[in-house]
Amino acid sequence: MSRRRQAGGRGGATAIEIGLNAAIVAVENLTPLILVVRGETVALDGLPFGPFDPVRHRTLEIGLRAWVEAQTHLKLGYVEQLYTFGDRGRHAQPSDTDPHVMSVGYLALTRRSPESDEVLVRSGAAWRPWYGYFPWEDWRTGRPAILDDTILPALIAWSAESDPEVAMRPLSRRDRVRLAFGIDGPPWDEERVLDRFELLYSAGLLEEALRDGRTAALARERVPRLGTPMQHDHRRILATAVSRLRAKLKYRPVVFELMPENFTLTELQRTVEAISGRHLHKQNFRRLVEQGKLVEPTGGASTATGGRPAALFRFRREVLPERPAPGLRLGGRA
Repeated sequence: MSRRRQAGGRGGATAIEIGLNAAIVAVENLTPLILVVRGETVALDGLPFGPFDPVRHRTLEIGLRAWVEAQTHLKLGYVEQLYTFGDRGRHAQPSDTDPHVMSVGYLALTRRSPESDEVLVRSGAAWRPWYGYFPWEDWRTGRPAILDDTILPALIAWSAESDPEVAMRPLSRRDRVRLAFGIDGPPWDEERVLDRFELLYSAGLLEEALRDGRTAALARERVPRLGTPMQHDHRRILATAVSRLRAKLKYRPVVFELMPENFTLTELQRTVEAISGRHLHKQNFRRLVEQGKLVEPTGGASTATGGRPAALFRFRREVLPERPAPGLRLGGRA
């Protein structure tokens, strides 16, 4: 994942290296996309990444932007830090000589363009649908079959086993599964992407768990193919990014970072649905947009659908200083 240096700090302590990872999101044709790169020796998708160099990079974010531009030739716009990751697949052993890598994950939003796609082709980076990594998260056309066919039977069986870490957790396995996957009472919460991924990993149902030597995965005769695996812990970082973006839609106008300058309300709704992974009631959605005063008409119209012209709108930037939380306060499932 990063440069290799001989471990051994003062007093023989294990060396620590800080890695910078970017989950870069765009939406195209109602599909949320994530930008991925391939490693030199690993034939798996990975997020753009690189080590933080305190000599070259004054801040972590400056370092991240520099690595992304070096690997993809893209200049990032909106960026926010997600979390620091230091465990999955990184358990140090006494005999290790390589540094232990701490990853700082970031969420970045951008818009695709023919010019940027040409640059990506030259750099070897590519856009991939994010539901390819989390097929159980897309509810726009109904409950995903993979939940009832594969995931829930395996998780329910796992939750019935004795838990050696029960004293370390406030909730039992069964309660964690119930809350994360919305069974036996609580509704499905689209924001709990990371919780669901963590449970699948803990239960040994992901290829990353097998690769990391997790006991639950090694005990299985076969680990199911639940979405596309990624390098290192990159799918976990991506799950964190999806969770953050879904939550942030409700209190910040981040969706407009993914929209063209002018758009119809239908295009806006479909983009929000693509990110949140659920269908929204048309009238309720438009009422939310109207009440939030998030957009304003341009006076133009779109005939792209071939039917009746649809009014064009743009993001009303004046809303930012007007309210502390100008987002789309989406309620329960429509």
